[in-house]
Amino acid sequence: MNQSSTGRILLVEDEASIADVVTTALRYNGHNVCHVSGGLQGLEQGTNEDYDLIILDVMLPGIDGFEVCQRLRDADRFVPVLFLTARSEPDDRIKGFLAGGDDYLPKPFSIDELVLRVAAILRRTGRGAASELLRVADLTIDSAGHDVRRAGASIELSPTEFRLLHYMMANAGIVLSKTQILANVWDYDYEGSENVVELYIGYLRRKIDDGQPALIHTKRGAGYVLRDAQA
Repeated sequence: MNQSSTGRILLVEDEASIADVVTTALRYNGHNVCHVSGGLQGLEQGTNEDYDLIILDVMLPGIDGFEVCQRLRDADRFVPVLFLTARSEPDDRIKGFLAGGDDYLPKPFSIDELVLRVAAILRRTGRGAASELLRVADLTIDSAGHDVRRAGASIELSPTEFRLLHYMMANAGIVLSKTQILANVWDYDYEGSENVVELYIGYLRRKIDDGQPALIHTKRGAGYVLRDAQA
């Protein structure tokens, strides 16, 4: 990706009218868009090709979008995923995040909002970002290389997990509320979304703190803090 605001995007959408509108709008804004209409096609493209973002409908022929995303994550493909779907219940949104999604836009939607969300995701995960190495105790994160290590051992994180860890490490020693985390990691609010913060904190703990001195701490009633276990 040459710029943090534009990128190579895979659109997996079986409704031709929606696909045409989305593809036209994204190309107008400088993105390179590849469109497929089925879940299995999306899985194959997402597995075998490199994309900066996948826009993924949930209700697809073959296999649904949640399964496509889960299979990509199981195959260590951590490209950001924006779910685009008629489902709008909080439980469905949480299911999308549990599958490894990064954002969720229910239909009907404003094409301007879609374009803005795409730009926000690409900004947060842009490969052209300047290198920044953060360190807390024996944990390091390299923003440009998307590399996380603890005691020298590499740790694989999804894009959302990476953004959450980067935000916490950039504010090491500071107690961060769920509202602050939502505003800075997800960039938007929705009903019940604080549960998503709890879920992702749990994911990070299992990957970062597993079998080692804890770096991520809960401050009951206040939020979360990442700090040196010895501090």
